This record gives sequence, C-alpha cells and structure tokens, in this order.
Amino acid sequence: MQSHPNVQAVQQALDDAGARDGSGGASRVRLLPEAVHTAAAAAEALGVGVGAIANSLIFDADDAPLLVLTSGAHRVDTAGLAASLGVTRLRRATPEFVKRHTGQVIGGVAPVGHPGPLRTLVDTALAGYDEVWAAGGVPQAVFPTTYTELLRITSGAPAEVA
Repeated sequence: MQSHPNVQAVQQALDDAGARDGSGGASRVRLLPEAVHTAAAAAEALGVGVGAIANSLIFDADDAPLLVLTSGAHRVDTAGLAASLGVTRLRRATPEFVKRHTGQVIGGVAPVGHPGPLRTLVDTALAGYDEVWAAGGVPQAVFPTTYTELLRITSGAPAEVA
C-alpha cells in the first residue's frame, strides 16, 4: 500500500513542503493495519484523543471545492461557515466531486497531494494539540503534523468551523 499513487503523492507533497510532525521530525505517512473511515476509528488506532484527528472534509461551495480540516471532536456548522464565506450553498460533496478535485476517495482525503490547489480552511480547535493526525491519501494511511504546519503546507486559513 505504501506504493499506492495517492500515498506517494501525499508523501511527496509533505517532503516538498518540508512538513514536520509534533516533535519536529519529518512528517511520514504511516499505514495502519485497517482502514479508518472515521475520526473515532483513527483516534482509537493511534491511541490519541479524537480531537487530535484532522478530518479532511470536502464541501461543494457554490460549485467550487472547499477543503475544511476540522477537529474530529466536532462537526462543521455549514450554515455559519457559508455565511462567513459569503457562499449561497455549502454542502457535503458527492464522492465523484471529491475524487475529481482531490484524486482521493472519501475516508482517505489528505490535506495535500491533490492534482491542484484547493481553497482550505483549518479548524482553530486543532491548535490545542501538540500533534495532529491527518489522512494520507487512502483510508488506512495517516501522517502526524501540527496545526501550524497544516496552515503552512496547505496555504490554509485559520477558521472557527464548528
């Protein structure tokens, strides 16, 4: 699985950005024994709190992709977020929309490694953790990083999303 093209693309993007984990080492994609399709499952597999999981959620924002990296401890307030962004319609994207814009499937969407740049918001709640974990391009791949690094490597904007 390490040779899966999505995992390779994510690791390459991390390497290109010089991405770091919570201890200052290089962020490396890790493969878990089983796929983790939810923040709770990822947290359990990693032995961390669910809030330290950075969920990668793709939304259809007036027909444009929006990546929201949110803490696994809460849900995105789509109405509030739509209002703050000035979009008329913000809804969870279809699997086809996600695949088209990220090259990845729901449950494995990474913050990086996409075919092109995506407008990205990073949940400020993730700042409360020394290390956060994000998906690595497929449902059983994850990588460690930090809130500050997520902002930097995604060119994301901090946002209160819950």
